Amino acid sequence: MQTASFSGFIEMVFFMIAFYYIFKFLARLFLPLVVKKVVEKAGQNFQQRQHRYQQQSSWQRTSNNDEIIIDTANSKNPRETKKVGDYVDYEEID
Repeated sequence: MQTASFSGFIEMVFFMIAFYYIFKFLARLFLPLVVKKVVEKAGQNFQQRQHRYQQQSSWQRTSNNDEIIIDTANSKNPRETKKVGDYVDYEEID
């Protein structure tokens, strides 16, 4: 059975501090590259979705050119605004 020693404790603290600074240094080197790749991939996905949407909408526009529907029922009667309540004018009393 091993017993804890002060020198073992100091060695463990030294390794923890060394690991922290090595990790911090490597993160500064490689984290910008990782973030750049993630942003580029998200941009590519966005462009692909936009392209697919444009293709679908252009296909729908070309397939519905022979059918035009005009709804004149709403244009004859203007839209009424809802009346919620009465307006109350308050006056100050001296």
